[in-house]
Amino acid sequence: MTEKEKMLSGQPYDPTDKELTELRVRAHRLSAEYDLTLETEEEKRSEILDSLLPQRGKDCYLQGPVQFDYGVFTKVGDNFYANFNFTVLDTCPVVIGDNVFFGPNCTVATALHYMDPVLRRMRHREDGSPYDIEFGSPVTIGSDCWIASNVVICAGVTIGDGCVIGAGSVVTRDIPSGCLAAGNPCRVIRKIGDVRKI
Repeated sequence: MTEKEKMLSGQPYDPTDKELTELRVRAHRLSAEYDLTLETEEEKRSEILDSLLPQRGKDCYLQGPVQFDYGVFTKVGDNFYANFNFTVLDTCPVVIGDNVFFGPNCTVATALHYMDPVLRRMRHREDGSPYDIEFGSPVTIGSDCWIASNVVICAGVTIGDGCVIGAGSVVTRDIPSGCLAAGNPCRVIRKIGDVRKI
C-alpha cells in the first residue's frame, strides 16, 4: 500500500511521504489563496474551490478564512455553509450531507496520534531526516445539521441527520439523528422533536 492508501484507510502512515506532502502543500496554498479573496469575488472563489474542494454539491459557501489539510478527501453536499475559520484535517475521509451549516471557528479533525509517548515521538531516518507516524479515523456528518460556533468534531465521529450541536462542544462520540447535543465532551441533551419549536 502507498502511504496515501494507508492514511485514508486509517492505518499508521508516514505524513512526510512525497505524494502526501505535495497534496498537503497544495491544499495549504489553495486555502491561503481563498483567504485572500473577497466574498464578492465569486468566480475566483469558485475556481479555487474547484481544485481545493472538488467533491462539493451545489450552492456551497465558505465565508473564509478556511484551512484544509488536503481538501480532496472532504465531500460536502448541497446547500453547505461554513462561517469564519473553518478548519478540516482530512487525513481520513470527511463526508458532510446536504443542508449543513457551520458556525464560526469550527474544526473537523480526523487526525490522531498515539497515546503512548514513546510511539508518538519523532523518528529519524538513516539520513537524519525526521518523521513521525500518524493515523486517523473518518468523520461523517448527516444532512440537515447545524454545527454552532466553536465546535470541534473529533476523529471517528458520526453525527446523524437533523442534529444541532451546541456552541463550544467537543464531539468525541457518535450523535444519533434528530438530537440536540452539547458540552465537553458533547452529549445528547434531548431529541429535537417538533422542528417548529426552538
